Amino acid sequence: MVLNRAVEYVAELRRTYHVPVFTLTADHEEIGRIQGRQLVALLPDGGSALYIQGPTEHLAAKQRHFGLLETKPENLQLRVLKAHWTEASAYKAVSSWLKLSTARDMQIDAVCAQDDSMALGARKAIEECPHIQREGWLKVPFLGCDGLPKTGQEWVRRNLLTATVFSPPNADQAIEMMLKAIETGAQPSERTFTVAKSIPPIEALAERAQRARSASR
Repeated sequence: MVLNRAVEYVAELRRTYHVPVFTLTADHEEIGRIQGRQLVALLPDGGSALYIQGPTEHLAAKQRHFGLLETKPENLQLRVLKAHWTEASAYKAVSSWLKLSTARDMQIDAVCAQDDSMALGARKAIEECPHIQREGWLKVPFLGCDGLPKTGQEWVRRNLLTATVFSPPNADQAIEMMLKAIETGAQPSERTFTVAKSIPPIEALAERAQRARSASR
């Protein structure tokens, strides 16, 4: 079994050997689509989002970006910054960007990062920036991704993040698939995706946005 990768040699191995051979990975495009739906729910009237993307050469970063663009409405604009899947790299990228006069003059309605650690790094950069009205910036939604119980989900519970996308661990599922294949003699599908979900659910985010709009009237 191959986890978290799409590799070409799996097809050849399946043709050559009569043993279970398969891949199990996160559906990164669907993860991006879920983030796009989260933004739609939170910003139904559109606006501008600061988008923290992983390294350009990383396939997951490309796929998550592509998926988000599929569900992002035209009236929601992205300002894309690049980081390296770490809190420190996102902190550095956002801190540098906030020093620009164009950044300080820009209306940002949400901060969306391709993983939870980068979302937290972006938040810390905003909290410590002396050049902006931090109170206003920190009221916007912060969205992350991966949603592990002790990090992303915990940060949502503590209101450090507004939402995350839970991408479930796959080793236990892969072992179950392998055992079933051995017991039944049936080859699993060549590629299986784990099922990601929004935390909180999209409907809850839409209700939150509705309450905020009602309170501001």
